[in-house]
Amino acid sequence: MRKRMYLIPAGCILFILFFTVFGERGLLRIYHLSREKQEIADKVTEVKGENEKLKREIEALKTDRRYLESIARKDFGLVRPNEIVYQFPASDKAPATPQRPVTSAVERKR
Repeated sequence: MRKRMYLIPAGCILFILFFTVFGERGLLRIYHLSREKQEIADKVTEVKGENEKLKREIEALKTDRRYLESIARKDFGLVRPNEIVYQFPASDKAPATPQRPVTSAVERKR
């Protein structure tokens, strides 16, 4: 009879402890959720930084003509009149045929 008095409260405590740790709102679930929350917060910070960078780039494209010109030169290969651009091969194994320099439309007409 004495043992039974100890087993019932011990069983109840173990039952409560099990659900406190492993239950739907248990300590493990809270730990995983807090870790996920921190990862999401880090991602939000990263995306906000990227968003600010893109806003600065948009503003530069709207107002800064030198930045716009550098984009046109780099991405589209545009050149100014009377300007010669030399292109060198990227690898050591260059083709044997010589490359012609890129010239502007004004020079081609002459």
